[in-house]
Amino acid sequence: MASLYLHVPFCPTLCPYCDFHVVRRGPGWVEAYLKRLKEEAQRLYEVHPEPLTTLYLGGGTPSYLKDRELVELFQALPWRPEAGAEVTLEANPGTLNPERLALLKDLGVTRLSLGVQSFQDRVLRFLGRAHGRKGALKAVEWALEGGFRVSLDLILGLPMQEVEKDLKEAASLGVGHVSAYTLQVERGTPFALLGVKEDPEREAWAMERAGEILEEAGLVRYEVSNFARPGEEARHNLAYWRNGFWLALGPGATGQYPGTAPVYALRRTNPPLPRWLLGEPPQEEAIPPLEHAKESLMLGLRLREGVDVGAVEGRTGLNLWPRLQPAAASLAEAGLLQVEGPRLRPTRRAFPLLHQVVLRLWEALED
Repeated sequence: MASLYLHVPFCPTLCPYCDFHVVRRGPGWVEAYLKRLKEEAQRLYEVHPEPLTTLYLGGGTPSYLKDRELVELFQALPWRPEAGAEVTLEANPGTLNPERLALLKDLGVTRLSLGVQSFQDRVLRFLGRAHGRKGALKAVEWALEGGFRVSLDLILGLPMQEVEKDLKEAASLGVGHVSAYTLQVERGTPFALLGVKEDPEREAWAMERAGEILEEAGLVRYEVSNFARPGEEARHNLAYWRNGFWLALGPGATGQYPGTAPVYALRRTNPPLPRWLLGEPPQEEAIPPLEHAKESLMLGLRLREGVDVGAVEGRTGLNLWPRLQPAAASLAEAGLLQVEGPRLRPTRRAFPLLHQVVLRLWEALED
């Protein structure tokens, strides 16, 4: 258990497309959050005291906390990251300045995930973002000057957006990582209530252009929506895509823990902030070996490296390859998979069709 996700739910603005567990600051809420977090962290540490190789502080907007609150947040964690560990903090451009970045560096943050979303002011207004183009560019400049590894988040395929302009701007800034997504209008969000619609054709074109423009600039597509220069991949997120184990702290946070046979893994999800503050325990979902195998295929095929079916067999004790091999051969003949022994890799053509590819492999496991 070498990876930890920590959820900070507080946000300066509630974006109309967001369905994450986020809240505005309420009287005494941050203080109560930090107190409860310290208690939860200590209990988890007593069971899982191993040093961390990755720590990810997500949200919400962790950088929205005040300086003294950030210090208290890190002090609440009894783990000490290993030398060379990746410590990522999600940040909005409007919450950063050189002094804040110096504090984050002192606290051990090595990587910033910046929620830029676009460099076009009219797109940012549509998305309800609190920053503008100039603020986004300044935040990137400060972060790079501060010696951080920097990842940019972009949302692509919006109707008023000049997609190629955003992509070229991101590629020109010298960052090591870009996460490029399309708009997902989730049920219950303001966008859904306003009737905002997705545009699948434009989004597919936008993601295709992302691959072309970012890879031409040296950012390799190592995951369906993620591009990195060599060595700049998001190590923490690779723990998710490789379907490993990780710890989780904070309201709404989900962790995956080793199970006891016949259960392969236990997925624990904390309740929202009000119930979490009262000490309500997490919901627990048992993941049997076959379910783990299916999830490993789904997640692993998002990666350029693919999934090693032999390794999944070793983890679960299941004999998977005889059932998967005919379907894999058929998908390879269709140009959607590369089959290298029991390792399956998606082709470039497969990325927009991964849902169909995964369903075919799942069906083979159920035959």
